[in-house]
Amino acid sequence: MTEDAFTEHRALLFTIAYEMLGSAADAEDVLQESYLRWSVVDPDTVEHPRAYLVRVVTRQALNHLRAVRARREEYVGTWLPEPIRTGPALGEDAVLAESVSMALMLVLETLNPTERAVFVLHDVFGYTHAEIAASVGKTEVTVRQIAHRARRHVQARRRRFEPGSDAGREIVQRFLLATSAGAIQELMDLMAPDVVQISDGGGKVSAARRPVTGHAEVARYVLGVARTSITAATRIEHATYNGMPAARFLNDGVLDWVVAFEIHDGRITGIYAMRNPDKLHRDDAVRPLDRGEQRPWKP
Repeated sequence: MTEDAFTEHRALLFTIAYEMLGSAADAEDVLQESYLRWSVVDPDTVEHPRAYLVRVVTRQALNHLRAVRARREEYVGTWLPEPIRTGPALGEDAVLAESVSMALMLVLETLNPTERAVFVLHDVFGYTHAEIAASVGKTEVTVRQIAHRARRHVQARRRRFEPGSDAGREIVQRFLLATSAGAIQELMDLMAPDVVQISDGGGKVSAARRPVTGHAEVARYVLGVARTSITAATRIEHATYNGMPAARFLNDGVLDWVVAFEIHDGRITGIYAMRNPDKLHRDDAVRPLDRGEQRPWKP
């Protein structure tokens, strides 16, 4: 029974941990730690297993996030969330799709750990301030204040988001074709004037250390990368990562790049290129994500 409850709610628990941490590997570690704690609990003493498990995962994720923040401050180049492969059904839940998008997760990185936990639990999963207070060790009044502060911070920095669609995938295909043809003007026409390109190599492989902005600058950068790196790809696959249309570049069967595209009003507004091998060695199976229906805290 104990294992069954954890397995039943695993997708929800992973989603919470991933949104708090921005790392699938760290989220899996948190789930493992949480399961060990859950496995020694007498299930007859737990009235609402899902509520109990969410509290445990939240506390473990908070502890983990506080521990890794120092490492991220010393990260070489720009840090991006670890990309996760998502299915087309994710777009049916606009709140969930946006919450795991690269753009919003980068905004969440600018919050302190408690602010991030409160924002995720309240604005994404719909928990009440009282329910969240029990998980983060604060009073309900304090949680309400934190939620207001975090929401104001996020709203000031969030970008407009559109879930992946057939139209978005077509734009990505045109982008790839223009790149292979070296058509700089066509590339510029596909991108918004203020497009941002962010690469994450983690200091282990070649990647831009800073964001590249502006459609002319991004087009030149993309064509430069295509000449030196992307042309080495022996296979290019279309996929969806973090609710966004994406491309996978493989070299002799080894994944070398995952590039996700943020698209708004028919133009590319963000390009997120992951090349850090530490974030690409996971399996590429679609991750089931879950907000726990409308009332995830209790059955």
